[in-house]
Amino acid sequence: MQTTTVDIVTDDGVADACLTRPDGDGPFPAVLLFQDAFGPRPRLVEMAERIAARGYLVLMPHLFHRAGRAPLFDLSRLGEADQRGAILEKIMPLVGALTADVISRDTAAYLDFLAARDDVRPGPVAITGYCMGGTNALRAIEAHPDRIAAAASFHGGRIVTEAPDSPHLGVGSITGEVYFGHADEDQSMTPAQIATLEKALNAAGVRYRSEVYEGAHHGYTMSDTAAYDEQATERHWVALFDLLDRTLPTR
Repeated sequence: MQTTTVDIVTDDGVADACLTRPDGDGPFPAVLLFQDAFGPRPRLVEMAERIAARGYLVLMPHLFHRAGRAPLFDLSRLGEADQRGAILEKIMPLVGALTADVISRDTAAYLDFLAARDDVRPGPVAITGYCMGGTNALRAIEAHPDRIAAAASFHGGRIVTEAPDSPHLGVGSITGEVYFGHADEDQSMTPAQIATLEKALNAAGVRYRSEVYEGAHHGYTMSDTAAYDEQATERHWVALFDLLDRTLPTR
């Protein structure tokens, strides 16, 4: 397989992105991969390549592209628990700027980019996201239900808030299937918030699975951070590939 950097024209300028393409001629079904708060980096490329190895073309856009091309921050000490907070302090304003409208417009550009490629199979794509990327993956399928067949959110935070545009309030538009792999004891997605999300999904008749990964911390899939949990990460791969195999099979 091959991973390259591509540029995608959006309403607000050019977004840099990583494109991972399987070997062969295709066309391939496509998967969007939405980053966590720390942005595109080797760990996420490694994850994209694992998805591509199953026959998917994977596009990982830089969600913070308005602030410049990746990498925006020095992540050399990301694996040190005491440094994570300092890095996040710099990143959080960028996270907050990703409103529902911004995600909707950017996702449309990413989908158009994929649809224009000869090596991408026509039809809906799937999306998986991590941390804030999981939250924004939910926003993406809500905004483009006809173009996204499935969405997975792993250790997604702030999916349920008091804001009038809280992501859980938009689930009624979803026509595909969604999966949530929640981190245990996650302050950004508490048991009460999980219950509120599931109530909204049930009321809307959405096909979904919502599971709590016991003992796993927020960020459990990221092997370059102190939150990494190997067992939870392997469970996440099983869940993700089960979702992809059913909703966007490669053959």
